[in-house]
Amino acid sequence: MPEPAHLLDLPTALLDWYDRSGRSLPWRIRPEDRRRGAVADPYAIWLSEIMLQQTTVPHATPYWFRFLELWPRVEDLAAAPRDDVMREWAGLGYYARARNLHACARHVASELGGRFPETLDGLKALPGVGEYTANAILAAAFDQPANVVDGNVERVITRLYRVETPMPKAKPEIRRLAGDIASIDRPCDYAQAIMDLGATVCTPRNPDCPACPWQTACAAHQVGDMTRFPVKAPKRRKPIRTGTAWLVRGENGIWLRQRPDEGLLGGMMEVPSSEWVEQAEPVIPPFEADWADRGEVRHVFTHFELRLTVREAAAHAGWRPNEGIWADDAALEQAALPSVMRKVLATASD
Repeated sequence: MPEPAHLLDLPTALLDWYDRSGRSLPWRIRPEDRRRGAVADPYAIWLSEIMLQQTTVPHATPYWFRFLELWPRVEDLAAAPRDDVMREWAGLGYYARARNLHACARHVASELGGRFPETLDGLKALPGVGEYTANAILAAAFDQPANVVDGNVERVITRLYRVETPMPKAKPEIRRLAGDIASIDRPCDYAQAIMDLGATVCTPRNPDCPACPWQTACAAHQVGDMTRFPVKAPKRRKPIRTGTAWLVRGENGIWLRQRPDEGLLGGMMEVPSSEWVEQAEPVIPPFEADWADRGEVRHVFTHFELRLTVREAAAHAGWRPNEGIWADDAALEQAALPSVMRKVLATASD
């Protein structure tokens, strides 16, 4: 295997590139900002890192501005009702992050005096903060040495060294290699730089190798097989789960209920539905009625595809569900409904 590391001063080359070409993001302190005396806001950076888990920068950015508008300080977010936080999060997906976001804000506000920890172990002890996020906050908020490895960095490192181990088994090897070259002199800038390199230059399908500061050191570039990395294990077909959503109309709107905190879409509101199962089984409606078939909603989650049959009926006079609420149009607009449930509601207006 070609050995790229000796061919170039990797940190210096990357930081020189970042100084010229790095992205300007609203939560980021760039080198020129720091020279003007700008100081990072750990709360804003933590918020951005939680939102960017499993989400792109363009999609997360409006949410980040909205959250800061509503809750400018961690104490403000901690004091907000969790349902409000969940509602504003709707559309970002992976809703356990929103529950952990609120729990973390409450912990920082009440137990830590509103200050985020400045150590890796302290950050990893916070709700919803794992290895990557802790390192990212440590570097971006406190300019401390860190080993930041997200999906973009994994792609860069596996190409740089032609790591043949398939993902996800390669993760420990990638972390070791990434840590070996991380800059300890400019940790904040280096962490941002290597993530930018993966996001804007060393992209999955069409890497812009001529623009890459590590081109001459890249083992995959020498061989010409950049897009083969990271090597992926054979993809398993996603299982299909099915269920039935009961769209019930009453005098005061549509029946909604809150999902349990534990499990998929925990704490979010939903159009009540049957269990989501791989093997079809009989379902019992909430009450006897002439249920109209409104078609099927399909939604892809990380680990499975969901196919929900939507059935609609008007509630009998006097029928009262034993859980949930009636939501009129205004309440539906404000409800913390995940995307799949928005799709269910859309079938009623088709």
